[in-house]
Amino acid sequence: MSRVKHALKNIKVNLIFYLIYTFVGFFSRKIFLDYLGDEFVGLVGTLQSILRFLNLAELGIGTAIGFALYKPIFDNDREKLNKIVSLLGYLYKRVALIMLGVGIVCSFFFGHFFEETTFSLWLILYCFYAFLFSSLLGYLVNYHQSLLQADQKEYLVTSYLQTSNIIRQIIQACVAYYFQNLYLWVSLELFFSIVYSIIIRRVIKKQYPWLHLNQKASKDILKEFKEIITKVKQVFVHQISTFVTYGTDQLLIYYFVNIQSVAYFGNYFLIFSMIQNIVGKMFTGINAGIGNLIAEDDQKQIEKVFWEMMSLRFFLAGFTTLNIYFLIHSFISIWVGDKYLLDNDIIIFMALNYFVLIARLPIDSFLHAYGLYKDTWAPMVEIVLNLGISLIFGSLWGIKGIVFGTTISVTTILILWKPYYLYTSGFKKSLRKDFWPHFLKLILVFLASAYITHQLKNMVLDYTPVNYWEWFLYAVKLNVIIILVFVPLIYFFGKGFKSLIERIIKRNG
Repeated sequence: MSRVKHALKNIKVNLIFYLIYTFVGFFSRKIFLDYLGDEFVGLVGTLQSILRFLNLAELGIGTAIGFALYKPIFDNDREKLNKIVSLLGYLYKRVALIMLGVGIVCSFFFGHFFEETTFSLWLILYCFYAFLFSSLLGYLVNYHQSLLQADQKEYLVTSYLQTSNIIRQIIQACVAYYFQNLYLWVSLELFFSIVYSIIIRRVIKKQYPWLHLNQKASKDILKEFKEIITKVKQVFVHQISTFVTYGTDQLLIYYFVNIQSVAYFGNYFLIFSMIQNIVGKMFTGINAGIGNLIAEDDQKQIEKVFWEMMSLRFFLAGFTTLNIYFLIHSFISIWVGDKYLLDNDIIIFMALNYFVLIARLPIDSFLHAYGLYKDTWAPMVEIVLNLGISLIFGSLWGIKGIVFGTTISVTTILILWKPYYLYTSGFKKSLRKDFWPHFLKLILVFLASAYITHQLKNMVLDYTPVNYWEWFLYAVKLNVIIILVFVPLIYFFGKGFKSLIERIIKRNG
């Protein structure tokens, strides 16, 4: 199967499953809030934020290994693939031990950290260890799935993982509705993680019968793959930055506001993250294709694909951002009630953070494909900016100040530095001549589209929907406006978008 066919299959499978998962997620979240309470949902969100911190022990191993797998997959070098996967297992087992040790130490302080909650310490510890052991399974049992992802077979991982998640959430919703049993609800998290690990291991064995699933590696293998270890150390710093930027907001909200506000923020965050996942998973398989493209070293084709990806990402980022901004308040009101509405200023900052996260991902994908992680100073600056601004303004403005810190850090590093690093160290081209004119034009296209859409919406849609059917019709009308405004502008003025559409028409014609 060609690189393009693999990518299209990944997109189709990922999109279908995430749409189903998104629908089930909203349905189950409503039941969790109604029958388990916003305090418990806030507790789960806080514990999962702590767990994301523990996952820093992963050190970016998966990212570095993924980069190392592209070339031997392209060359069909099975011997080297076995060695790299065994190295992955060797490193991950040590990561699991570190996570377990740090997790145990952290749990000793939960009595003080959660002293203002109404839940027993036993329940909090049970939740935490269930989530922790679910994560450890990924490092101890099913780490081989990195090979599927690098081999453009992400659709297999997605289909089994999301099927497991969808069934789990449906059963958890039933447990919440009929029994309101918190221990049983948490137990299902661990149970389905075990089921998925067993299934994905069998899938890998079937796909790669030549792969030694239980091959043990010694410390000598570290010397053989020194370059990978160097990449791991570099990616580690970037992983810390990613966690601080996107993983600490709920912890800071709990610290500066209260645990209920974690649930309030979590409702909005769920919508942003689910749409981000839908958009992101459409391109997960393409990341491996970019790695193969770099391995072929066709500079003209690399530049063409890059701008096609940039324009497409900009369109999806702009299209979904406008939808979220204009629709999210009314949806939250209908979905869980006016009690859970947040200030519009918070949504503006969240929307900006989301837009930057989606629009800049082609830059990250190409940096990853080139293996460019040496700029370890950049994530450190991002961490300082994010935490510094979030702590200062979080104490003054609450949730708005915390999200504002994320906005400043991501726009400073991701928009200004990352493109420079890619063009100077990867493409070997002029940023001023080859990037900024086209990038700024894309930004202007989005800003113009946002302004025109806002004006037309105020003229045509001058009401607030009060039920799901009205909201659906409102959303359809809004999307007609966005498409009529945004598509022509980006088609004629966005580099790469026109050639991408022509390629798609030609392929399907």
